[in-house]
Parts: sequence; structure tokens; C-alpha cells
Amino acid sequence: MKKNILRTTLLLTLAVFFSASALAEHNKMNVEKDNKKLKKLLPMLPEYEWSYPYELPDLNYDYDALEPSVDKTTMRIHHSKHHQGYTNGTNAALKGKDYRDKPLISFFNKMDKYSDALRNSGGGFYNHSLFWTFMTPGGNELKGEIKEAINLNFGGFESFKEKFENAAKSQFGSGWAWLVITPDGKLKVTNTANQDNPMMSHAKVQGIPLLNLDVWEHAYYLNYQNKRGSYIQNFWNVVDWTEVNRRYKIARDIMK
Repeated sequence: MKKNILRTTLLLTLAVFFSASALAEHNKMNVEKDNKKLKKLLPMLPEYEWSYPYELPDLNYDYDALEPSVDKTTMRIHHSKHHQGYTNGTNAALKGKDYRDKPLISFFNKMDKYSDALRNSGGGFYNHSLFWTFMTPGGNELKGEIKEAINLNFGGFESFKEKFENAAKSQFGSGWAWLVITPDGKLKVTNTANQDNPMMSHAKVQGIPLLNLDVWEHAYYLNYQNKRGSYIQNFWNVVDWTEVNRRYKIARDIMK
């Protein structure tokens, strides 16, 4: 009797182990497949034209233009100090390298071949350069193709909003929340740690960024202190859906 129980337990344990291993291998193969598809799309993205040496991009609005959702002091420090630091770090990581003239996003697709300095600073430069463009004073209306795509993929804006906020809240420590379009044309919400992004080869969900939210403490702590949730909720007041829609159409069209 005991032998039968032990045998059954062992068989079940082995079944669970091999099932988990098979699932992990399947997921790994899917990530590699998406990575290859994404690599082919990179040259058609606007940021493929960004070139070394990199410069801090100008904002389309003043530092106080996003108040009260994002305060002036935070914006000034975030842009002129933190983003400038990532800009300098990216240039330093590429200085003297024979591959420095390659587009920055071309490194992301095979990030494990490059230095941690390039991963961290290059990711920081890229992530922030997009982040500023996804905000505008007073925000604007969600409409057009991106609204239709959100409704189709998430069952409506409220469902998408909940998923995005959860991704931002649940990111342990520093990182980002993202809305992306995957290589198979689907919209997904994900998050990444530190200055990683969904363009990087090791990302758990790979895709072209359509919207991102910085949840590093330097993005909100002066005004919100430890209330990350309030910062996330107020982000919707300044989202530039016109820009999100523009990027969505670019990404959708290059996938056809």
C-alpha cells in the first residue's frame, strides 16, 4: 500500500516537473521567435534614426506644464539631471567602440552581448525619450485606431487601465509599466525592472512600445512621497493619446 502511494507520488512529481520544464522551454522558444520578428521591424521605427553621440531631447512643453499631475521641480530634475545622466552614460558606454554608430535600439535585440553600462544608460536614455512624448498638458481624448485596438484587445478602456495600473503598482522597486504591440500584432501590458524595456532580448513580453510610465521614485517622490498609486492614477490626466495613436499606426503598418 505504502509502495503504491510512494510510486504514485513520485510519478505525479515527475509529471509536474516535466510539464513545468516543457512549459518553460515553450515560453523560451516563443520569446526567441518574437525576438527574431522584432529585429526585422526595428529599421522601420522612427527611433532607428537616433544616432551617436546622443543629446538630451527637448520637451514639447515647459517644466510646469503638467502640474498638478507632475510638479515643476520633479520635471526639471527628472529631465535635466536624470535623463541627462543617462544620455551622458550612453555616450560614455559607446565612446571608442567600433559599433558606436549603430542605432541604439539595434543593441536591445541582443543586449546580452553588450555591457551593463550600455544596457542601463542606453535603456534609460531610450525609455525617457519616449516617456516625455507620451505626455501633454491637460492630456487629450482617447480616440481613433488605438481606442479600437484597446477595446478589441482588453475589452474596453477600463479593463486596460486596470491592467496598466496593476503593472505599474506591482513592479517591485524601480522600473516601468508598458503598453506594447507584440510582433503578432496584439496589444499587451507588461512591466520591466530598472531601465530595461520590451525591446530587449530578455524581456518577458517583447514588443514595440506604445505608452510607458516611469515608476522610479525619482519620477514622483517629491510630490507623492510613497504614494505610487496616486501618481499612477494622475498619469491619465496628462496622457497624449494622439501620440500613442500615431505610434500605434506606425507599428501596425510596418507589421503588415
